[in-house]
Amino acid sequence: MARRNELSPVAVVDIGSNSVRLVVYEGATRAPTPLFNEKVLCGLGRSIATTGRLGADAVARALRALRRFRALIDQMGVSRVEAIATAAAREAENGPEFIAQAERIIEVPIRVLTGTKEAELAAVGVIAGIHDADGFVGDLGGGSLELIDVRKGKLGDAATLPLGGLRLIDASGGNLKRAREIVDAELAKVDWLDKGKDRDFYAIGGTWRALARLHMTQTNYPLNVVHNYRIDAAEALKFASLLDQQSPSSLAGIRDISGARRETIPYGSLVLERLIRQVKPRAVVISVFGIREGLLCTMLSEEERRKDPLLAACDDLARRRSRSIDSAYELCFWTDALFRAPGPTETPEQRRLRHAACLLSDIAWHAHPDYRGIQSLNLVAHGNFVGVDHPGRAFLALTVYYRNEGTLKDELSQSLIELVDKDMLKRARILGAAFRAAHMVSASMPGVLTNTPIGYEGNRLVWTLPDPYSNLEGERVDRRFKVLADLLDREAEIRVGPSFQLAAS
Repeated sequence: MARRNELSPVAVVDIGSNSVRLVVYEGATRAPTPLFNEKVLCGLGRSIATTGRLGADAVARALRALRRFRALIDQMGVSRVEAIATAAAREAENGPEFIAQAERIIEVPIRVLTGTKEAELAAVGVIAGIHDADGFVGDLGGGSLELIDVRKGKLGDAATLPLGGLRLIDASGGNLKRAREIVDAELAKVDWLDKGKDRDFYAIGGTWRALARLHMTQTNYPLNVVHNYRIDAAEALKFASLLDQQSPSSLAGIRDISGARRETIPYGSLVLERLIRQVKPRAVVISVFGIREGLLCTMLSEEERRKDPLLAACDDLARRRSRSIDSAYELCFWTDALFRAPGPTETPEQRRLRHAACLLSDIAWHAHPDYRGIQSLNLVAHGNFVGVDHPGRAFLALTVYYRNEGTLKDELSQSLIELVDKDMLKRARILGAAFRAAHMVSASMPGVLTNTPIGYEGNRLVWTLPDPYSNLEGERVDRRFKVLADLLDREAEIRVGPSFQLAAS
């Protein structure tokens, strides 16, 4: 897809206790798209617990990475650079010296975040990336664990604990039994953990993402997307308890775990296990949005921050790939009539997903006809969307698949069907059929659907094609409209007639 020329690239340099990372976003938007993403696992926080200092080799690797990042920033024409540092740089005796060297290289001021600020930015990132997030946010880095309560978009109690993976390894001397004692002692200092009972626990950090990917492989999960991956708390506890007893060498044969993560997986699993036992959440939900995305979100205007992240992402994709963004929005209005009584009614969340599907309905028009279905399905199922859970993502993918392949062809979409219930599957078929009929009349051009309304009259589904649209009626339109009416248990009627004044919506 082409870049949006009106956007100015924004870079975030994140100097963490384990990794040093550069992410360049296409622009500061509600649904940010990374143009470039690179990390170097420098291990700055590896010896903080025992020496109190950043290791010389780790500092050298970090500074080398920052030189490359500065060159990339210049090469990509980045308009704004934000640089942050977390626990290792904050706590090390030689942290200020390192930050001064890093600032000379990266050529922007580096904000050394407090633990509380880390927690707050992580929470803002989760709010930005997960629709109606409610629960505890936990951000596990190399040096620390940040915990914060999120409820209805508001930030609550927060804590920062010295329980990062590298720090635990250092403090425990590589002994998991001793590490468990350290974790329990630190969690005992937080007196509000009971507020997370029966709510979601949002897990951020590379170690927990690696754990989730391993769980997806072990369970043959049908969707290879980590963001918003949800594990029931009992299952997460069982899985984490299994992993926290493993040594790095025992994980060496598992290709889903990179060599760089094998060392910290047992310790990250241990922290998760002890948290689940203390907090008693209903589920663990993985978030790929965290501090960096939270920081990016703080750059947005209040109007931009209020946008729905899913609809913003679908709008962006539709503008890049559809024949007409205006026609996509008209499809939202046109299908509204199908989901009012006496037809199937919908919840606000179902309406939100339907409008998202309308925006995505024409994104595969330029693909080869034989592959439009599978290409659109893959693009949506694995797309760079946030603000939608996995059943919702599967619903969107199935809807655009049925729009291109018809509502009876399931063999290429069978794995995604496992993620939706019967009601969602039926709604996906109805929408797919509606799209097939609507695009046959509108040719995906604006100004047509708003003047060719659809609605219920008794046991009939009536589509009115007034002048000057009456000549658009034809055999293929009849067939596709009948499929839609059948799915809605109605008789199909296409009413061709003279001009009329369309009632205001």
